[in-house]
Amino acid sequence: MIEQYVCDLHEVGDAQVATVGGKGAHLGASSRIDGIRVPAGFCVTTDAFRRIMAEAPSIDDRLDRLSRLDPDDRETIGALSAEIRRTIEAVVLPDDVAAAIIRALARLGESAACAVRSSATAEDLPTASFAGQQDTYLNVVGQEAVLQHVSRCWASLFTERAVTYRRRNGIDHRTVQMAVMVQKMLFPQAAGVLFTADPVTHNRKVAVVEASFGLGEALVSGLVNADAYRVRDGQIIAKAIAAKRLAIHALPAGGTRKQAIDLALQEQPALTDAQVVRLVRLGRRIEAHFGHPQDIEWCLVDDDFQIVQSRPITTLFPIPEAGDGANHVYVSVGHQQMMTDPMKPLGISMWQLTAMAPMHEAGGRLFVDVTGRLAAPASRAGLLEMVGRSDPLIRDALETVLGRGDFIPSLPDQGPAGPPAVGAPAPVETDPAIVTELVERSQAALATLRRDIRTKSGPALFDFLLEAFQEHKRDLGDPLSMQAIMAGMEATWWLNDRLYAWLGEKNAADTLTLSAPDNVTSEMGLALLDVADVIRPHSEVVAFLREVEDEDFMDELPRLPGGREARDAIRAYLDRYGMRCAGEIDITRPRWSERPTTLVPLILDNVRNLEPGARTRRFEQGRQRAARKEQEVLERLRALPDGERKAAEAKRMIDQVRTFIGYREYPKYVIVSRYLSYKQALLSEAERLVRAHVLPEPEDIFYLTFQELHDVVRTHEVDDQLIQRRKDAFRSYRTLTPPRVLTSEGEGIAGAYRREDVPTGALVGLPVSGGTVEGRARVVLDLAEADLEPGDILVTAYTDPSWSPLFVAIAGLVTEVGGLMTHGAVVAREYGLPALVGVERATRLIRDGQRIRVHATDGYVEILP
Repeated sequence: MIEQYVCDLHEVGDAQVATVGGKGAHLGASSRIDGIRVPAGFCVTTDAFRRIMAEAPSIDDRLDRLSRLDPDDRETIGALSAEIRRTIEAVVLPDDVAAAIIRALARLGESAACAVRSSATAEDLPTASFAGQQDTYLNVVGQEAVLQHVSRCWASLFTERAVTYRRRNGIDHRTVQMAVMVQKMLFPQAAGVLFTADPVTHNRKVAVVEASFGLGEALVSGLVNADAYRVRDGQIIAKAIAAKRLAIHALPAGGTRKQAIDLALQEQPALTDAQVVRLVRLGRRIEAHFGHPQDIEWCLVDDDFQIVQSRPITTLFPIPEAGDGANHVYVSVGHQQMMTDPMKPLGISMWQLTAMAPMHEAGGRLFVDVTGRLAAPASRAGLLEMVGRSDPLIRDALETVLGRGDFIPSLPDQGPAGPPAVGAPAPVETDPAIVTELVERSQAALATLRRDIRTKSGPALFDFLLEAFQEHKRDLGDPLSMQAIMAGMEATWWLNDRLYAWLGEKNAADTLTLSAPDNVTSEMGLALLDVADVIRPHSEVVAFLREVEDEDFMDELPRLPGGREARDAIRAYLDRYGMRCAGEIDITRPRWSERPTTLVPLILDNVRNLEPGARTRRFEQGRQRAARKEQEVLERLRALPDGERKAAEAKRMIDQVRTFIGYREYPKYVIVSRYLSYKQALLSEAERLVRAHVLPEPEDIFYLTFQELHDVVRTHEVDDQLIQRRKDAFRSYRTLTPPRVLTSEGEGIAGAYRREDVPTGALVGLPVSGGTVEGRARVVLDLAEADLEPGDILVTAYTDPSWSPLFVAIAGLVTEVGGLMTHGAVVAREYGLPALVGVERATRLIRDGQRIRVHATDGYVEILP
């Protein structure tokens, strides 16, 4: 029966979230799935909640105050949310609301014990579960007690944990309403949870069951250890029976209590194996109905499973859509590009359109399907060699998948599938003129793009861009460019391998590449030192920059003594490097030219920490160290048997690496230079759409793909709900950590170093720039918030080229992501900076301010007392 304030649980479904909340809607829908049992009950609708909120005194003022609080201000949030809860609980239920609840309660049975459970409209959603944020009350007996606990459930919308969760997920308190479910109380022999996908490995083919005696509250509250089962394809593949010393049982007069389990039963399983398999089959039915893996709470009553909650598992990393039902293995692009944050839809589609290999999207990240390369022995060996040199963790993860035997089919060799193997480009002569030619060729193409794109608008712009993307890819795939890149990388590997074998010298290329020429990324960091030199003599400019907040600050600089020179120096820097930013592979990220305040803290650090002329001095010091290292290595080689031949080979490779290793950074610089032109043109179209009242904000285009934006420009019609869904999804993706390797079953595989030669407690990583350094760890997650002193060791998640200006001010580098030839590694070597990458969870295991010692040659970090 449906009334304004009450509706029968079995009459609601997925479409009634706004009326009965997420929990009620899911349970109502579950009750109509064939074979699924849900306890009888009713929902007190959100209409009743709105009546209560309308009668709560001063509630609007309190909600306003709550919305303005910092989510980290726990003390104030706790006090204000408690005040709001007391206010709501003090409201007397209107007669018609109370009467509706009492009538529904009578249909359950006058003396029925009930479970009274919160059901908010912003819970159990695919992007936010709100698990455990609101309250549940078990074994509530009598009309007055039920009415009182309904009020408590309404008030629990404002528990401190729920308020903080909403603030951190960007959800407005006023948009969330609270319904309440009242269900017949179950008195189960056993209860627990079922995950239809493994919440640890994220494997969608493996279900996990946890079970204990009595009510499930003992398990979900962490009071007892549970029996644990893993089930795949109808078979239990692992189980662990726990010693269950306590259970929670209902009291006859209402409420619950803890009760000791009989000694003879403590180590007996709460479920039989057959019951576990049957429960998983029921879970698969629920999962199929909702279309998402589910977190299900269940009770076993007289060998009959009843479902008391089902919500989406929101912590699983999504799977790329393949659509063929076959097994696939994907490698993260973000771990190679040093940008593991999620990208917005426009950024994803633009990278897909301009990349050299097919890219698959999942969770706002990009992946490359390497299944074909892994299936054939020859291409498999080349792939493992390539990724192993770059990121040993990815290689180990791929070998883990291969070690399972039956996941990847074995195919005969038919040539490499996907990107070419290492060494495929033909050798190139060691001639600096080649780099000059490649740079001039790219600069001419950029100038043509910038000239021609200014004349394009409307649908014609998109036709132009599609042609420009093809030229973009032709530039990236230029055989001479590929040969130059590989020449620098192969010379690095040759020097490290041979000089270690011949001389016992680890990572010799680190020193031999110091201050290598033509590296646009390392030059970018050094060029900012020149900007600091212009600003340093002018104290009023320095003081002004310390207070800068607005992006138009450069317009105000000429009013200060030395301000015009400062403005010109910053503008000149932005003219050359303003297309860069953190996360620059996502075209939607704000560039330095759009947000120049990002550079101000870096400039001020250089003013404070470095002396005038630091750029020239640092570059020359690096060049001289490299020259001395070259002389030393060659002399030592000549002293060996067959030394002249070895020295000649080494000299040839040293010349090759110094000629070409800097060019390794140039193609990325061209990509982001092109991206700035593309973005400026697309934002001009967005502003036209705003003026035509098609879009409310120009940045809304970031939540459309390139083709969708093309259609909007052509038709002047947009799906506002699609944009909102994309915004919600992007917000949820920010909470997820992408795996290095992902399978089509959803399993994320991190890989391991498998080393036993490091001190106990040390954090293992991949050495990319040798040396040992000890200092204060500065854990920095946002480039704009860096505050570094000389001698500090930067610890961060990843460093793309935009971070290189920080490298001039630090003594060492530790990152969670990276490889031997990623941009941060190349620049660290050129600056002579001891650097360790691929240190799992470094930003969580190392505290800001701790003293650490980075053994960047041997590949580990010690946390010092």
